[in-house]
Amino acid sequence: MHIVMIAAENAALKGGKVGGIGDVIRDVPLALARQGHQVSVITPGYQRLAHVNNSRRLGTINTVFCSQPQALDLYRLETGPDINPLVNHYVLDHPAFAACGAGAIYCHDESAPFATDAHKFALFCTAVCDWLIADELHKPDVIHLHDWHASLITVLRRFHPRYQPLRSIRTVYTIHNLSLQGIRPLRDDYSSLEHWHPELMTTDLWKKNPDINNIVDPRFKDCINLMRCGLLLSDTVHAVSPGYCEEIQRPNDVAKGFIGGEGLEQDLQLLAKKKRLVGILNGCEYPATSAAGRVAGLRDNRKRRDLLQLISDTILLWSGDRDWIPSSYLWAAHRVLQWQLRRKPFPVSVVSIGRLTDQKVSLLRTGLKSASNSECALDEILRALGEGIYILVGTGDHSYEQFFSGMMRKHKNFLYLQGFSEELAEALYGAADLFLMPSSFEPCGISQMLAMRAGTPCVVHGVGGLKNTVFDGATGFVFDGDSIPAQLRNMLDSLDQASQLVQHHPAQWQLIQNNASEARFLWDDAIVNYLKKLYAPS
Repeated sequence: MHIVMIAAENAALKGGKVGGIGDVIRDVPLALARQGHQVSVITPGYQRLAHVNNSRRLGTINTVFCSQPQALDLYRLETGPDINPLVNHYVLDHPAFAACGAGAIYCHDESAPFATDAHKFALFCTAVCDWLIADELHKPDVIHLHDWHASLITVLRRFHPRYQPLRSIRTVYTIHNLSLQGIRPLRDDYSSLEHWHPELMTTDLWKKNPDINNIVDPRFKDCINLMRCGLLLSDTVHAVSPGYCEEIQRPNDVAKGFIGGEGLEQDLQLLAKKKRLVGILNGCEYPATSAAGRVAGLRDNRKRRDLLQLISDTILLWSGDRDWIPSSYLWAAHRVLQWQLRRKPFPVSVVSIGRLTDQKVSLLRTGLKSASNSECALDEILRALGEGIYILVGTGDHSYEQFFSGMMRKHKNFLYLQGFSEELAEALYGAADLFLMPSSFEPCGISQMLAMRAGTPCVVHGVGGLKNTVFDGATGFVFDGDSIPAQLRNMLDSLDQASQLVQHHPAQWQLIQNNASEARFLWDDAIVNYLKKLYAPS
């Protein structure tokens, strides 16, 4: 079988990853290849990826976009980690893909959400369709699209006369994050369906194709919802965990802190009834040796000092790579590091690594009703840790970056690292006693798998893929709650329970740690379900 995967990210390419979708696009093709299947992966190059990876230019893809001819450069990765002869990674490039700077995968349009990204991904999708119908590849048996960035392909495949040959190819759509839907106007905007493909906005086409209404957002009738396009115009839809698959069929309940279908729950319920919606848990790659029985590095004085030095060196490197970084942040980080270097090993250490978004960290900033107006959950966590330390790594929403920088100035046992480094992340996964994931929702999550793989039990909110991977009292600690205040209190209680085990009940703690390190979520197991439930003809 030949599968073509189309996505915005690809961690097989240096600089090609922002979040978990990149890991999936790197790992799934290799797992499929182990089963003897051929996989072709194509992503935008963002005017950087083809140049920082060992790639060869194959030629030009010509297309028409916004009523103008466009030429895009096509590259193929020549060498890289774990290259398999059955897997080919392609990069498609155009100056428009670097609209927010070379190498920037996503833009952040505050006044017009998704405008820049939707425009560049619409061009990417159009060119991919031309690449596919040119039949330069061995004809695929399956086209596998990932998130809204690739979903315009379903619209072109269904409604555009030029791309009708693609209708015979089975198309699968994976939801990595339903909250990001790529909603844009149908008309009267440079980033609109009318501007990208005016031939799709003719009255005659809409009269002849009543199902074209599937592209319209159910709440904003003058907008296209690219996430919805992927859902309703694909043959099969895949959610990245069974837990998330169930949750997105229910409406959001903001008062209870529940994030579900994000306005698309009725569409998802219909897909489930038609057996076109499938929940399959993502996997993780594992080394040959287990991390069972390891001692947390932050409780070993030599390892602790080495790790703190790595953190200091990494912050210095980040400072050199950026045009501007707040001096207040550098001062606060230096102050915490120097204070911690003079101390004895930590009695308990907590780490979090991830994007700073409402989804990931809003609970930490939420105020506690029992405290003063200036107190939040993070204040309480740091107070409870006492002589312990909490290290949080990530970038994202500017307001969160400011908030965590301010908290670092306020608390000596909180270290906020404003950036990301694979080397540092791997070191922290293996050094901490606990890994905290307080996500409000989590489609699957990879961080908890990586932490457990390194022998670090997790404290997680029991949502989505987190409740499919961490089991309370056995491999980690799971909190829940039918309201935000209840979630906050239960999070604090779970973290305190875990901290007490680390410090005062080493045998029980060792058992949970060993269980976490021995847990396995294998891509080879997931691929069995891919082949049976996603790729096999209905």
